[in-house]
Amino acid sequence: MYLRQLSLTNFRNYTRLSLELPRHTTILQGANAQGKTNFLEAIYYLSAARSPYANSDTQLVNWLAKDDDLPHARVEAELVRKNANTRIEITLTRSAERQDAYRKHVRINGLPKRVMDLLGQANTVLFVPQDMTLVDGAPAKRRRYLDATLCQIDSHYCRALTRYNRVLERRNHLLRGLRERGGDRGQMDFWDEGLARGGAEIISRRQETILELETLAQPIHRRLSGDHERLRLRYVPSFDPRQSNGDEHQLRFDLNLPPPISIPMDAAAIQQAFLAALHASRAEQIQRGMTLIGPHRDDVRFFDGQIDLHIYGSRGQQRTAVLALKLAEVRLMTQTTGEHPILLLDEVMSELDADRRRYLCEQIQQAEQALVTTTDLRALTPEVLEGAAVYHVSQGRLEQAQS
Repeated sequence: MYLRQLSLTNFRNYTRLSLELPRHTTILQGANAQGKTNFLEAIYYLSAARSPYANSDTQLVNWLAKDDDLPHARVEAELVRKNANTRIEITLTRSAERQDAYRKHVRINGLPKRVMDLLGQANTVLFVPQDMTLVDGAPAKRRRYLDATLCQIDSHYCRALTRYNRVLERRNHLLRGLRERGGDRGQMDFWDEGLARGGAEIISRRQETILELETLAQPIHRRLSGDHERLRLRYVPSFDPRQSNGDEHQLRFDLNLPPPISIPMDAAAIQQAFLAALHASRAEQIQRGMTLIGPHRDDVRFFDGQIDLHIYGSRGQQRTAVLALKLAEVRLMTQTTGEHPILLLDEVMSELDADRRRYLCEQIQQAEQALVTTTDLRALTPEVLEGAAVYHVSQGRLEQAQS
């Protein structure tokens, strides 16, 4: 798959832009804060219906447009796929209820659709400098990464995650009520059942995906590390899915050690253990007014053999692991969907040493379509530059460089 055409209206610092894109490599060169990242953000937005950078859609609307009678922003694209072309349009319009909020409207091939229907239409893999902190960053960042990857290739997972978060919110509301006003704790049973059922489905799918990513990442990692290191990925639940007796001393792993679970577990077994863990920790959860265990508290850890790279990995080891993971994500999407995702690389070359930079440039050359931002064209190999469409970006305007 690849984007043939992209149009932006009042998106970030682009008031109006319409661009025909080549099939293979497009390079956006320019100083910082000129719109290079915003361009890639718009493409990612088409695939995920959310920004990887903004906390709310309001931040995406050009500030000059907010004074218009009908303030709005729009991203449109024509996507070429192996079966048929697809036209995607996302429009943000100011909410009638709140002046500081915007509503999202999705159209696919001219027909109104739900946001959920957008997922899987335009698969992308985004490389950003912040990825380099994925190994040593907070668990929430790794959960977001895993959820974003899965939602692009598995709509069933995305629906399950949405349902889980809805149940979690209501369960937490009940926990706070029991803490503040007391009441019948038996009310928890219904929400425990729903949380355990949905949570088990999420954990099982995440675990399966982590093992697939590990298999795909290991040969890449061996090449990047000179065959000196062996990457292992482990999904770390906030309770032990092997236990169903509710022993509070067995609810959590010691995160300094590789968790012993290294094969996918049956969702039914996970559900039973999750439910037992919820019952065993009910008093503590009511006291704190929140759900303390579940996939919203789980983690993913990176190991070189038995060494936890989160704690003991050098900066170079951590970056190598992240790069291997992201390239494995490309292969996972290709295998799952039968189409190569669009690669979006935002100023990542400066984060890598020469060998890793060359390897990543080789992957760019093999991609169906890649869009790369850089302040300095010398960060890219001559092989990537040859035949690429190069644009200079300045203040939300693109000007094609002369070959």
